[in-house]
Amino acid sequence: MQIIKNYLYNATYQIFILLVPLITTPYLARILGPTGVGINAYTNSIIQYFILFGSIGVNLYGNRQIAFVRDDKAKLTSTFYEIFLMRLMTITIAYLIFFVFLVIIGKYQIFYLAQSVSIIAAAFDISWFFMGIEKFSVTVIRNFIVKIVTLICIFLFVRTSTDLATYILILSLSLLIGNMTLFPNLKKRIGKIQLKDLHIWKHLKPSTALFIPQIATQIYLVVNKTMLGSLTSVEAAGYFDQSDKIIKMVLAIVTATGTVMLPHVANAFMRGKIEKTKKYLYTSFRFVSIISIPLMFGIMAVSSKFVPLFFTKQFMAVIPLMSVEAIAILLIAWSNALGTQYLIPTNQTRSYTKSVILGAVVNIVVNVPLILSLGALGATVSTVLSEMIVTGYQMYSVRKQVNFRMLFKSVHKFLIAGISMFLVVKIVDLNTRTSWTTLLIEVILGMLVYTISLLLMHVSFKTEIKNL
Repeated sequence: MQIIKNYLYNATYQIFILLVPLITTPYLARILGPTGVGINAYTNSIIQYFILFGSIGVNLYGNRQIAFVRDDKAKLTSTFYEIFLMRLMTITIAYLIFFVFLVIIGKYQIFYLAQSVSIIAAAFDISWFFMGIEKFSVTVIRNFIVKIVTLICIFLFVRTSTDLATYILILSLSLLIGNMTLFPNLKKRIGKIQLKDLHIWKHLKPSTALFIPQIATQIYLVVNKTMLGSLTSVEAAGYFDQSDKIIKMVLAIVTATGTVMLPHVANAFMRGKIEKTKKYLYTSFRFVSIISIPLMFGIMAVSSKFVPLFFTKQFMAVIPLMSVEAIAILLIAWSNALGTQYLIPTNQTRSYTKSVILGAVVNIVVNVPLILSLGALGATVSTVLSEMIVTGYQMYSVRKQVNFRMLFKSVHKFLIAGISMFLVVKIVDLNTRTSWTTLLIEVILGMLVYTISLLLMHVSFKTEIKNL
């Protein structure tokens, strides 16, 4: 039950991270248009590189290390301060490099400056600590309040296309304030320590080991927007970004299990319970499959109605992007279960690293020809191909450690139910007019068809949740 509670807390936390841009997207699509949305997406993609290199893999590494020592308050205290201070120093270096970049770059400087507050915010992100001790409610409650305030500010101060810099600054400040509000919760969980007793740089090498795959991961998450903005137009980057927002929102629901299970599996592995870690993998793999499959087929089925209603007809180019990128939902769900929930907590970082590096290489190699020939659709196809490589290599890496029959147990039933749902909803979609009412009917119909199909094949959500 604790895992389910933590899953729900973390799913909520991940959704809240994306909640403000998602709720405001219909409004901003109308106010800022494809150009404004594209400039935000392009400049933010550049800023993410500075955050990435400044963070040096701390989110995953910190989560795991805190999970290892959470039962020893002295070690917990020293580990937190060492990792936090190390990241503070590396983020400072990254921010200084950013100013060099700002002097060199010739355009969008005001937007880059507004985006750069996010770099500072990253230095004070200690959510990894609370995830490591499995206290997910702390991050959810604090961020909920900040996000509500952010939402109000956007509707109050972003009124015309000239308010783009204001919008970016509001989002950046919300990250900073949200991160700062976590610090008061540290008092009762860690003790005091002398700086001379800390060994900050001992964490650099192992953190970097997890940083390398994060570089690769970030490449095929962000480089598409960067390359679209550079090779085609910021509008193309904007179309891709709108599709990506929806897919990431859905993925937040699915991949929340990864952050929850990582400290749980790491703790079990540290105590030598190898078979238990495998049991966790089988259960979570089925769990993410039963959730991600209907989400994938659902987006494919309703995108033609969802896009014009949600983004306006200016963004009709997003429809094929969403339909294709939806495939990545299932692929990322599987790689999250294999990588984040098994390879990382069991100290198989090398295999995890190789998988994401291969994905990044494929992304870079195919991105240029696909973007030049297909534009934003090419970047989307490249993303899906990259995720296929990542998932495929991770399965190859664990082939001698896990029982694939147990891993894929009931997955074929989920797929049959998902395909049935897609066919029924698509037939309705093609024969009805575009309205919020028909979209809602399609969503409800899809849920009913998927659930009934599973019940007919003797599969239930209740059983899967109980197993987890």
